[in-house]
Amino acid sequence: MADIDWPDALDLGPVTVLSGNERGKYPQGNSVLVQGTRDTVLIDPSLLVAERGAPVDIDHVVLSHVHEDHVPGLARLPDVPVHCHADDAIGLTSLDGLMEMYGMPPDLDTQFRQEVIDEFHYAPRDDVRTFLDGARFDLGGTTIEVVHTPGHTRGHCVLLVPEARVAYLGDIELTGFGPYYGDAWSNLADFEASIERCRNLDADHFVTFHHKWVISPKDAVLPMLDAFQGVIDRREERMLEFLAEPRTIEDCANHRFVYRPGVEVLFVDYVERRCASRHLDRMVADGRVTDLGDGRYLAT
Repeated sequence: MADIDWPDALDLGPVTVLSGNERGKYPQGNSVLVQGTRDTVLIDPSLLVAERGAPVDIDHVVLSHVHEDHVPGLARLPDVPVHCHADDAIGLTSLDGLMEMYGMPPDLDTQFRQEVIDEFHYAPRDDVRTFLDGARFDLGGTTIEVVHTPGHTRGHCVLLVPEARVAYLGDIELTGFGPYYGDAWSNLADFEASIERCRNLDADHFVTFHHKWVISPKDAVLPMLDAFQGVIDRREERMLEFLAEPRTIEDCANHRFVYRPGVEVLFVDYVERRCASRHLDRMVADGRVTDLGDGRYLAT
């Protein structure tokens, strides 16, 4: 592959990781360039792509999922076809659709809607092409294979490039923060199943959009998947300890089981309430928690 003019780009044969600032620390991200003999695909055009432009001509954009930080670079590529999983397409075709995926309450919706436009350069696309699990993109000597991994969003996907032995994990980030399932269209059980699916990916190099960047070989990734999934278990263990006396969902949100107490961003309280509700629903269903019927919950 020809040299790519990009800071800290990592060459993995037909794949080049276009590293974001601080290895993709949010709101930045690590985009991926995949080049075949016929077509070149850009996966998840980041804020840095929006700022710098793509380093080569792009024939198609493929998205791991539709969230504000994965689409900013589309502003630089208005005439390039864009592809995403069918379950996330609503987030590309209109801003209302994207905000429906988040499901924020009205006051936050108004604020974040403007931030998505101003900070992430969001513009709706009326030419979205969709795919499903198992789809393949033939670029000429190089292929991209779609593995549907919902949970973070309904349409989140891992993208495999077999010729480079690369698995792009998107927002299965492998960070100590753990899985994020705080949107209206997130699903805790689906996320857990998707993490399990990642254990069987046939690859040597694993790329995350945020933070971890590139992890090799697979033996290094497996314990990171264990630790990533283990965050879910630890959240529930801590909640059960907290529920030794009756508590409300609001009590749980204020206690903070997802974010650290000092973190102050726009949607923290909303995410804490939604995540607490999801865990409580599950623990009530399996008998670990009792719904007292007055808005309070108690560890069984």
